[in-house]
Amino acid sequence: MPELKYALVHEWLTPLATGGSELVVKEILKHIDADLYALIDFESTNPESYLYQRQIGTTFLQHFPLARRGVQNYLPLLPLAIEQLDLGDYDVILSSSHAVAKGVLTRPEQLHLCYCHTPMRYAWDLTFDYLKQSKLGRGIPGLASRYILHKMRLWDAISANRVDRFIANSKYTARRIWRCYRRKAEVIYPPIDVDRFPFQAQKQDFYVTVCRLVSYKQVRLMVEAFNQLGRNLVVIGTGPQREELEEIAKPNIQFLGFQPNEVVDKYMSEAKAFVYAACEDFGMAIVEAQACGTPVIAYGKGGALETVRDRRVNPEGATGLLFPEQTPESLIEAVEIFERSPFNPEQIHHHSTQFHPKVFEERYSDLLKRAYQDLQQF
Repeated sequence: MPELKYALVHEWLTPLATGGSELVVKEILKHIDADLYALIDFESTNPESYLYQRQIGTTFLQHFPLARRGVQNYLPLLPLAIEQLDLGDYDVILSSSHAVAKGVLTRPEQLHLCYCHTPMRYAWDLTFDYLKQSKLGRGIPGLASRYILHKMRLWDAISANRVDRFIANSKYTARRIWRCYRRKAEVIYPPIDVDRFPFQAQKQDFYVTVCRLVSYKQVRLMVEAFNQLGRNLVVIGTGPQREELEEIAKPNIQFLGFQPNEVVDKYMSEAKAFVYAACEDFGMAIVEAQACGTPVIAYGKGGALETVRDRRVNPEGATGLLFPEQTPESLIEAVEIFERSPFNPEQIHHHSTQFHPKVFEERYSDLLKRAYQDLQQF
């Protein structure tokens, strides 16, 4: 490929945004010399961030009073804001999108490659969940919220036409991209730094989960199940549901709140199993647990179907158990089956290596090269 000028666009860069999509951005920047853009940036002034003192282009939302606490406070303005980024000087636009990053304006001769973590969930499949949980979902504010989300869906579908090639982080996400945008997507799993996680063959007598304590993560389901099971469960993470969950939890369930990576890694490597009850587009924590040689008990939908080898389907190469329904009873049954089923920690760790960053780099670079060549022949 000739010497090209790259721009990488992400939704927002803040100390509170440190999930899977941000890890993809970090990995892309390791291999591609790209100028970085976002709706807002509070990472380049964060001494603990790898983006410290980096020049990052932002939008007018950067100066709004509530932006640091969450740019979602200005949801109706996000499409307008992302369209104000002037990327006309670049040959290739790379977007890392879970909301509006894919909606940047480009010229016909520019290549736009979008790594889509998910179509905008609150505008599509989780609309009614968000409205039920929000104070803005009822009465007159509810009508306004529904209208805003309706307009967001229209913009989201239209802006998908600005992308030349979509990449999905899982087959599940690729199906959602087709459902929302009627666009095909090539699947490239996100990079998991499996070498970072400590492998441990000898496990302790407790289960662990690591996630934000919000409703769609279904932590309440896990608490109710382990209340009945009486087995030890360690819950790592914080969120608005913590107080409510602690009130209903029995003494066998321990809440540790937010913990640094070394503490999370220790519990994940020593746990008898990692438990997860949410439907995720991919679910990085599920793979990270397997990198530790820890088997997974997860809800059998979404990305877990692609990252966990179910004991009941693949008994020889199993890395965990998938339960079919998001109910305490279904999880209880899975845990009871799990305790009668031996797992091979070395085999589980080896399975995780297919998500190594080197695999991501090779596949992403190859697709970028092919997409640019296709554009030149158009």
